This record gives sequence, C-alpha cells and structure tokens, in this order.
Amino acid sequence: MAKLTMTTFLTLDGVMQAPGGPPEDPSGGFRHGGWLVPFFDGDTGKFMTEVFERADAFLLGRTTYQIFANHWPRVTDPSDPIATKLNALPKHVASKTLARVEWNNSSLVSDVVSEVATLKERYSRELQVHGSAGLAQTLLEHDLVDEYHLLVFPIVLGTGKRLFAGGAIPAALKLLHTRATSTGTIIASYARAGKPTTGSFMLDP
Repeated sequence: MAKLTMTTFLTLDGVMQAPGGPPEDPSGGFRHGGWLVPFFDGDTGKFMTEVFERADAFLLGRTTYQIFANHWPRVTDPSDPIATKLNALPKHVASKTLARVEWNNSSLVSDVVSEVATLKERYSRELQVHGSAGLAQTLLEHDLVDEYHLLVFPIVLGTGKRLFAGGAIPAALKLLHTRATSTGTIIASYARAGKPTTGSFMLDP
C-alpha cells in the first residue's frame, strides 16, 4: 500500500500560496506570487527530482491541478524528470465543482476523506500531494498524511494561505532527513509518529 506524502514550498512564516508566479493564486489580494523563484537552485531541483522518482500517482486539489494542467503538458522534453511523471502517471483531482478533467490519466475524487484509503491501496510507493492548499487543510484535519517534505525558503511574507492554518489534528513527527540548499532553503522530511507527548520544566510547588 502506498504512503500519502505531501511536498510543500513554504516561507519561514508558513505561507504556501502562489510560490511559482503571480497568476497561480491571487485570491485574498495576495501580492507576492512567485516568491520562491529567486531561491530555486540546483539543490532544490535535485531534491524535487528525487521526490518525483518515487511517485506512483498524484492527489491534487482543483487549483493546483488546473495550474499544472495548463503548464506541464506543454513541457514535452522526454528527459524532463518531472514533466514525464506528471504527464503520464494517474492524477486524482479532489473537487466537487469540476465536471470533468481532460489532462491525460486524470480522474475526479468527490469525497477525498473517504476515498484516500482506497487510492492508497491501488499503489505501492507514494501517492503524492503537491501544493493544493485547500486539499492540504482537509488532509490535515483528518490526519491522513503519512510523510511531509517541507521546503522552507528564507523569506517572510506576513500574509497568504498557510499550510498549518488551524484545524490540524495534533501529531508527533519523526525527522527522516534534512538538508540545506545553496540559497538557504531548509528541506526537512518527516514521518507521522503517533500522538504528541508533553512534559514540564516547572519546579514542583
């Protein structure tokens, strides 16, 4: 059975909205689209290639799916490690508003919470979530993410959609590995590790 993994680009203050360009998601008056572009380097590209090499299928929210579907089919280089995966592998789109999806090997998922387990059983390696801010909130609220790959870029924006925006189920995480890129991005991967525990440094009364 596959793991459900979430790979997310984040600012230091947790914003994940429109990292790749202003048109991606200007909702809420967001004016900082494209914030990660100056920091994307060979180290970041290498990591992302490693992530996509493990993919068996993708689970995407509507907005991210539409952004990807407008971009990646136009990348036809057979040696592009990300385009080849996205264009060929199954893409499951969590949406209650889309009537159809036309990008190659795409299908609609109307009730993602109830269908995640079935989707994971169809694959053996990773069912991957990329971007998809709204979908991410649903998955977090129902504790459905097995592993996180968080790329934290050295920038603070103050506004925008955040990954952990509220409503996530409390959970402990285990660090799998970490690395830093040449432009100062910290890449950390975590696996779910049960419930959080607490302690106290307070002196006994």
